[in-house]
Amino acid sequence: MWLPQDDTSVVVLTEAPSDLGGSLASQRVAAGGLGPSTYDGETAAFRHALGNGQYVQVVDHRAASGAVAAAAVIPLDLEGFDRIEAVRRLLSALHSRAIPSDTRLTRQQRARLRKMLQAIDGHRAGATQQEIAQILFKIGHLDRDAWQASSARHGVKALLRDARALIAGGYRKLLRHRRR
Repeated sequence: MWLPQDDTSVVVLTEAPSDLGGSLASQRVAAGGLGPSTYDGETAAFRHALGNGQYVQVVDHRAASGAVAAAAVIPLDLEGFDRIEAVRRLLSALHSRAIPSDTRLTRQQRARLRKMLQAIDGHRAGATQQEIAQILFKIGHLDRDAWQASSARHGVKALLRDARALIAGGYRKLLRHRRR
């Protein structure tokens, strides 16, 4: 966990939601009755249920001092825009409002990522590229010459190449919006 040790400005975005009480550390959270876990006397954390089995871990480093408001520190770099959107979604969830959709990936990009995962899983399980193509692109068995000229063959190769790039650290790009 990182906490600013210098004169970094802290912007107070909102008070703690009323259903959580005045101090984040003083309440037990409805998610399985989990209360805060004190780390060092100044830091407390709790889990807040978002629904569908998802939780957010909230850390309140000022809980011991009796502070009332939660804060978000957002570095003012290029990724700050993405972080502000994430904080907006978090606030919506904490205040039981409609959560804005995540616009980092389009429906087509999510579908391609799903195919990439299926392709790499099949490859690691020992399936041939043609077997992967038969499942992903719903094509029948092709003879050697037809397979060599098939666009499905090139599609599977591209899916496997891009899946390997994601595994090698490219997945971090999924967290950012595309910059122009």
